[in-house]
Amino acid sequence: MIKRRISRVVKIGDVLIGGGNPVVVQSMVKCPTEDIEEVLRQLKVAKELGAKVMRIAVPDKQAAEALKKIIPYSPLPLVADIHFDYKLALMAIEAKVSALRINPGNILDSNQENLTRYDKLEQVVKAAKNSNIPIRIGVNSGSLHPKYLEKYGYPTYEALVESAIEEVQILEKMGFYDIKISVKSSNVEDMISAYMLLASKVPYPLHLGVTESGSGISGYVKSSIGIGTLLYHGIGDTIRVSLTSSIEEEIKLGYEILKALGYEKRGVELISCPTCGRLEVNLFDLVDKVKKEIENVQENITVAVMGCVVNGPGEARKADIAVVGGKGKGIIYRKGKMVKVAQENQIIEAFKEVLNQVIEEKKQEEIKV
Repeated sequence: MIKRRISRVVKIGDVLIGGGNPVVVQSMVKCPTEDIEEVLRQLKVAKELGAKVMRIAVPDKQAAEALKKIIPYSPLPLVADIHFDYKLALMAIEAKVSALRINPGNILDSNQENLTRYDKLEQVVKAAKNSNIPIRIGVNSGSLHPKYLEKYGYPTYEALVESAIEEVQILEKMGFYDIKISVKSSNVEDMISAYMLLASKVPYPLHLGVTESGSGISGYVKSSIGIGTLLYHGIGDTIRVSLTSSIEEEIKLGYEILKALGYEKRGVELISCPTCGRLEVNLFDLVDKVKKEIENVQENITVAVMGCVVNGPGEARKADIAVVGGKGKGIIYRKGKMVKVAQENQIIEAFKEVLNQVIEEKKQEEIKV
């Protein structure tokens, strides 16, 4: 059992983050904010996949104005992502956004307005406080405050943490404590080190992510190692997998990371063998077909698909459903007991029949609870 770090609680919309509440999976809208129809489509998809919060970019006034047309119809609480211009944060608050993400490192002093960075943040904090809107202090290696780059030479994990703590202290000095923090880096080692150091210094909930992790295998590995390592140590209250890919991939991978560590029991856990010379069925094809059957199942079910009799029976004893192939046939097990034998071309139909039975039983169990 993983012993979790217990933080303060932050409320984003109706979602509680920190304080031992379930780890929240989120993603970010991946289109221009002013494309309202596409934004709402992505938000609908995100909710269906299990995201609890979504972040949305507010790079200019046009995007900030679009929030007024998006927020009333959004199925999820929205976090406005603000850089450079503090006035955009004020516009987002006016539009009734559920939270702000601010990178204080790039909200700098302005000679034109004769305002210091502190003056600007003070206006944002006052408005957020009046509207009960939490703020995520979002520090990352790509946009660190210039003074920390000068001090450390490059975005070290110590620089990320020092910058975050300075911003926390500024908000605390203003009497604002409704804070969530992230210290993301594209370097996995720095990201892990930064969060572990930060977790020991502040009481606030932490938002985990490897920023700009890439795409494909590289992005999956970086995100899984970075986020997974911290969660294993009980650190982290909400996560966002940052991939050069769709929100679907980000959310699905986020849940897979949580499931692998026992944080989440949502959906199917699939176990399948890596194959070897003992293989006696077309396991690649069989696994692909099984994955299609289970991809939208929400019940907590373990499915094992094994290619021979060496490890198959052992996995079958642990799984809700197991398919064990051998000599052109497939044996279907339920909790270790053989219930069906099918020819290879009929295995998937036999599996579907048993799967539907298990799903129905799980639903009945939930009703009783």
